[in-house]
Amino acid sequence: MLSFIAYPLLSALVFASGLLWPHHAMFVWLAVPSLVLAVVSSVHHAEVIAHKVGEPYGTLVLALAVTVIEVALVLSMMLAGGANAATVPRDTIYAAVMIICNGVVGVCLLAGGLRHKEQLFRIEGTGSGLAALVVMSTLVLVLPSLTTSAPGANYTASQLIFVATGSLVLWLVFVFIQTVRHRDYFLPAQDAADEDVHAAPPTTGQALASFALLIVALVSVVGLAKLLSPTLEALVRQWQAPAAVVGTMIAIIVLAPETWAAFRAARANRLQTSMNLAIGSALASIGLTIPVVVLASVWLGLPLTLGLVPKDMALLLLTFLVGAITLASGRTNLMQGAIHLVVFAAFLFLTFVP
Repeated sequence: MLSFIAYPLLSALVFASGLLWPHHAMFVWLAVPSLVLAVVSSVHHAEVIAHKVGEPYGTLVLALAVTVIEVALVLSMMLAGGANAATVPRDTIYAAVMIICNGVVGVCLLAGGLRHKEQLFRIEGTGSGLAALVVMSTLVLVLPSLTTSAPGANYTASQLIFVATGSLVLWLVFVFIQTVRHRDYFLPAQDAADEDVHAAPPTTGQALASFALLIVALVSVVGLAKLLSPTLEALVRQWQAPAAVVGTMIAIIVLAPETWAAFRAARANRLQTSMNLAIGSALASIGLTIPVVVLASVWLGLPLTLGLVPKDMALLLLTFLVGAITLASGRTNLMQGAIHLVVFAAFLFLTFVP
C-alpha cells in the first residue's frame, strides 16, 4: 500500500526537521503523530519480511533491528552524558525486560484469551529462552549489587568483560537454536482463519523495499523519541517524578513496534510468534547491548553502574517467577495475562512512586 511507503518517509522528514529546529513548538505537535505512524509502518514492513523469509526469521529481523538502534541510542547517551549517564544502560535494560516480560506478554495473553479463550505455544523453545534471560538478567542487573571487588553496585573491568562475554555467548547460542538446530521449536501452528498465513508471499523486490523502509521507520521511532526526551524531562521535573521515569517512557516508545506486532499475532491466534518476539527481544536487549556498552566503558573509561536497587530486584524476581509458571504448561488464558499486567502496573507505579 502507498500509505505504508509514505508513513516512514513522512516520519523521517519530521525527524530531520526536528534535528534542524528541535525547540520549535510545531515539531512537538508533529512528532507525536509521526511517531505513531512510524510504529504502525514498521510493524507492517516487518510482517512483509516475515512472510517472505518465514518464521522465526521474521520475528528475529524486527527484534534485531530495534535492538541495534536501541544500542546506538544508549551508547550516544553515555558518550554525551558522562558520569551523569552511568545508570542509563541499567535503567534501559531493566525497563525493557519488565516491559517485554510483563507488558507485552500480558497484553498478548489477555487479548488472545479474550478472543480465543485458550492458546498454545511450544515450551521447548520459549522455556529455554526464558532460562537464558533469567541467567543474563541476574549476571547483569543483580550480581553487581552483591559483589565486593568494586564499591557500590558496580563491576570491575574484568567482571564486566566476563559478564559481557557470557551474555553474548548465550544470545548467539539461542539464535543458533532458534534458526538452525531446533527451528521447529519456534514455528507457530498455522491458523486456518488467519488470512496472512495463506496469502501469496511478497516478491524479493518487495521484501527488500520493506526492509529499507523498516530501517527508516525504526530510526525515526528512536530519533523522534530521543528528540522528544527533553520535553519528557521537563514534564518529569514539573511533576517532580524520579529520573528513571524518562528512561522508562523512552523504552516504551522504542519497544512500541514489537509490542504492536506481538499483539496482532496473538489476536490472529499465533501466540508462538508473540512469544518469539517477546523472549527474543528481551534476550537481544541484553545480549547485544551489554557487550557494546562494556566495550565503550572499558575502552573509553566511561562510568557504568549496572546493579539494581532492592525494590527493582524484587520486581525482577517476581517477573521471572510468574513467567516460569505461565510457560510451564504451554497453554495460556486471560487470567495469566491479567497477572502479568498487574505486575507491569506495579513496575510503572513504583517507577513514579519509588
